Amino acid sequence: MDFSKLTDAIASRSYDKIADICDQLMLQIASQGVAFQDEWPYAVHLLGHIYLNDLNSARFLWKSIPVSIKESHPEVVSIWKIGQQLWTRNYAGVYDSIRGFNWSAEIQDFVASFAERYTRRMFELLMSAYSTISIQDTALFLGMNENEATSYVLQQGWTVDAASQMFTVKKHTVVTEQKIDPSKLQRLTEYVFHLEH
Repeated sequence: MDFSKLTDAIASRSYDKIADICDQLMLQIASQGVAFQDEWPYAVHLLGHIYLNDLNSARFLWKSIPVSIKESHPEVVSIWKIGQQLWTRNYAGVYDSIRGFNWSAEIQDFVASFAERYTRRMFELLMSAYSTISIQDTALFLGMNENEATSYVLQQGWTVDAASQMFTVKKHTVVTEQKIDPSKLQRLTEYVFHLEH
């Protein structure tokens, strides 16, 4: 089996491409009738889907993994625990699952990258959902202790009220430039002219 595309993607930290590379490679090998289950990088493949927040694909991959692999590869099971926490929206559990296993050197950077991506996603979720939020809840969502969470959000421009232990969320202003298509402007002009006369 030629895993060169996969190893290149991991080496270049192109983690968003890993799930697709693994899916294509698995289909290619399976179509050739080659037994691949014992050598397949299930941990990387499963984490590739979780990295993209494609929980349905991760679930189906998990169901297709042979029981013998699940029993003999605790890293695969630990990655699936992350997926389970995401599935049940147990935000603190995601971080506990990440920290609760001693990851192999091959996948350690990939897991760390997922953790950073997940923290950013949770931060963006908090920004869009809240105008004020407690320090304790923020720390829970970001998988940090209260001091780390305070430092993190203050760097993002939030403010803290020490008396109430609440953050005031600073919303990012989204500037969209609306472009006017000359043909649409011409049609609108003709339409208004037609209405007036």
